[in-house]
Amino acid sequence: MKKVAKKAEEEAVEHPVGKPAKRTAKKTGTGKKTTGAGAADRATGAGSGTAEKAATGAAKKTGTGKKTAKPESHLAMVRRARRINRELAEVYPYAHPELDFRNPFELLVATVLSAQTTDLRVNQTTPALFAAYPTPEDMAAAVPEELEEIIRPTGFFRAKSRSLIGLSASLRDNFGGEVPGRLADLVTLPGVGRKTANVVLGNAFGVPGITVDTHFGRLVRRWKWTEQEDPEKVEADVAAIFPKSEWTMLSHRVVFHGRRICHSRKPACGACPIAPLCPSYGEGETDPEKARKLLKYEMGGYPGQRLSPPPNYPGSPAPPLGAG
Repeated sequence: MKKVAKKAEEEAVEHPVGKPAKRTAKKTGTGKKTTGAGAADRATGAGSGTAEKAATGAAKKTGTGKKTAKPESHLAMVRRARRINRELAEVYPYAHPELDFRNPFELLVATVLSAQTTDLRVNQTTPALFAAYPTPEDMAAAVPEELEEIIRPTGFFRAKSRSLIGLSASLRDNFGGEVPGRLADLVTLPGVGRKTANVVLGNAFGVPGITVDTHFGRLVRRWKWTEQEDPEKVEADVAAIFPKSEWTMLSHRVVFHGRRICHSRKPACGACPIAPLCPSYGEGETDPEKARKLLKYEMGGYPGQRLSPPPNYPGSPAPPLGAG
């Protein structure tokens, strides 16, 4: 027991605890509205040690003190979850779907293609795809081998080709060549599940939805919002925490954070602006300098995933296929 106490004291010295999470908004600049590159700078602690302060403030939350923390009540979890959402809104005021699209059909096709690949690879592939097949009628009539060759860079191109031709034929035959705006209709299309349907509904039709992809599921489990693994159960648990009006943007913010900071294998805990609110702080690199080297996309000074990002995106556009 003395060894345990001594170890806890050493950890407390190594990770000094400031005031609890109430200071997070001030530390991450959330008391002010941020846009563009300023938000990225605040998120990574550029020039002000923001991330270092946020990370060290997480020590008390993660049990590095002497006393064992009491189990978190459901109400406390809900409050913490909503606080995280507010913090992420300040860190990523430019959060958006990272697939390039100009209409519901293009978003539907791009989302189907995004399975088991990156949005960047999809965005580099779809310009040629939509130049050849701009409408559901065109894609439904595609020669499979020719369509497969275009989408080959996205992987699983034969299965995806069947889905694209099948959903296009269904749109042509059952929906007048238009993408339906109801989840019940969307999930009848070949290759379209709840995740794809929610992406389309939220971003093409303004219908609130929670998109449970691999990043979303990983982060909400790290944050202890749910223990579920099944995407539909995760969706239900998270939907119960937030008002419906927040669902779509919450999805974008969580996915953005997962892709840039809270990675699967090497989360950059030491550069995370919401570290004091995270019960899993310490799973990744806690040294601020080392953590900053793990940041991706605009947070790390690299191009984003969209060839045509929104005007308020602070990073650089992605290069087209074959460039660089």
